[in-house]
Amino acid sequence: MSFCRIVVFVALCTVAVGAHADAAAPADPGSPVDFQWGVKIPLRDGVKLNATLYRPQAQRDPLPCVFTLTPYIAQSYHDRAMYFAAHGYVFLTIDVRGRGNSEGEFTPLLQEAHDGHDVVEWLAQQKYCNGKITMWGGSYAGYDQWATAKEFPPHLATIVPVAAPYAGVDFPRHNNIAYPYDMQWLTFTSGHAGQEKIFGDDKFWIAKYRQMYEAHSAFRQFDTLLGNPSPIFQTWVDHPTMDAYWDSYNPSDDQFAKIDLPILTITGQYDGDQPGALTFYAQHMAHASAHAKAQHYLVIGPWDHPGTRTPQADVGGLKFGPASLLDMNKLHKDWYDWTLKGGPRPEFLKDRVAYYVLGAGAEQWRYAPSLDAVSAESRALYLDSRDGRADDLFASGALGADKATGAKPDHYVYDPLDTSSAKVQSVSAPNYLTDQRILLQQSGKYLFYHTAAFEKEVDIAGFFKLSVWLALDQPDTDFYAVVWEVLPDGSAVFLADDTLRARYRGGDRAGKLVPKGVVQRYDFTRFPFVARRLQAGSRLRLVFAPLNTLYAEKNYNSGGVVAEETGKDAHTVTVRLYHDAQHPSALYVPIAAPASIK
Repeated sequence: MSFCRIVVFVALCTVAVGAHADAAAPADPGSPVDFQWGVKIPLRDGVKLNATLYRPQAQRDPLPCVFTLTPYIAQSYHDRAMYFAAHGYVFLTIDVRGRGNSEGEFTPLLQEAHDGHDVVEWLAQQKYCNGKITMWGGSYAGYDQWATAKEFPPHLATIVPVAAPYAGVDFPRHNNIAYPYDMQWLTFTSGHAGQEKIFGDDKFWIAKYRQMYEAHSAFRQFDTLLGNPSPIFQTWVDHPTMDAYWDSYNPSDDQFAKIDLPILTITGQYDGDQPGALTFYAQHMAHASAHAKAQHYLVIGPWDHPGTRTPQADVGGLKFGPASLLDMNKLHKDWYDWTLKGGPRPEFLKDRVAYYVLGAGAEQWRYAPSLDAVSAESRALYLDSRDGRADDLFASGALGADKATGAKPDHYVYDPLDTSSAKVQSVSAPNYLTDQRILLQQSGKYLFYHTAAFEKEVDIAGFFKLSVWLALDQPDTDFYAVVWEVLPDGSAVFLADDTLRARYRGGDRAGKLVPKGVVQRYDFTRFPFVARRLQAGSRLRLVFAPLNTLYAEKNYNSGGVVAEETGKDAHTVTVRLYHDAQHPSALYVPIAAPASIK
């Protein structure tokens, strides 16, 4: 479950749902474990889920129970189960309804709330359980912790949702823009058995994405083109905006207000489901009681999606410091010991928010009492250019502290029939967080803005924001904005990005087509969290571009139903970006608050 990115989308998407066998780091063996396969858990409608039960061999008294509810076949989490059972917990790996050896029909995400509730309450009645129940897991298994919590099972004592997607926010669409990865994931979870080989064949999937992209086929037809017609995919396509359908998956405001139990939220700076994880966090912090908010802790590491479960030092061409390699099994155990067994608070959690700062000279964990407290200020850098020429990567526009005064607007011309980027996008790049090929290839078709070189290092932490004044000559189009650090040697590091479909400039619940030629402000407010030390001599780079990629639903700019448009509906659009006294377009940079390292 992930969101669209022109530059790094492939690598983030293909690992996006935790949809591969879980790779638990080796750990000490602990105590011997008793094992029971084929435990049947009855649900309220008579359907039975299949579970594998792991217990400490020396168990004499009832213990707290941990379970993971997964569509990825329960045995994928054998290593995790062995660890927790060897360290004093009963652990169950459970196939969700309709997957693996469980009965029923699989309906992604929507089924997990009631089923999770029923599993909790069934466990509470078992002789080996002391009535204190929690859950383990990331991505889908992070989402279903929130889904279960909103049903308020009396014996759910705590949750630890990791990399949890928020339905409609980051999966199966982001900012109301869908992506063909939906069908890759739906094929992986088709039927009862695992489809790991099919799911993991990147060359196959990239070829299929490229086929649809270059043929200018309707996005709605991708399931048929692929050879796996999917009613679920068609239902998702039928709901292009945030509406009651997507709301039904997630806790309501009233439910967030009532959720009052210890929560540990975990995500990563390069986690494709960070938008979902932080939406859950923000919604709970906005609506919950003071008591509930005081029990909610947040960890944001430097990790990608699988790294939120098993941190790695090398990701996408970046190498993280040793402190980033958190023992996630131990953190979970320490949390469970605290919340379920009355032990001490985990030593790692020195304040309510822990976040990792990347970059030479930093590479350290810092702490804050709240997510807002991470940033000291949001510093404006204003867009400017010479003679309206910002479309060259090397002779670009500028980002500076002073507002532009009467500058000629910049512009790009975007033809949705242009597939010239397909060749670059079709090649997997292990260094996807530092790869600049697409920017070099598309120079002249994007807008580029650079700061002057920093005289000294600058720590940033928080969320970028971008406000730009635009005029279009078509009723709709899709935008892509991305921020990089360009190091003194010319190499670059991807920091954060955002997308926006023009018709949703006023919000994601209703579209409004753009009046042609009218200058309006467009706000990009959904950049992911970033924390990094920018080096002396580095520059910030802002790229503003059309969203034109084989990894996202194509908008042909006609103003029609995007999922049904084809190349026959294509309209070339001219986008003008203004940065004068009346239209102060600006990038807002999150300057880090003074360090709290502890």
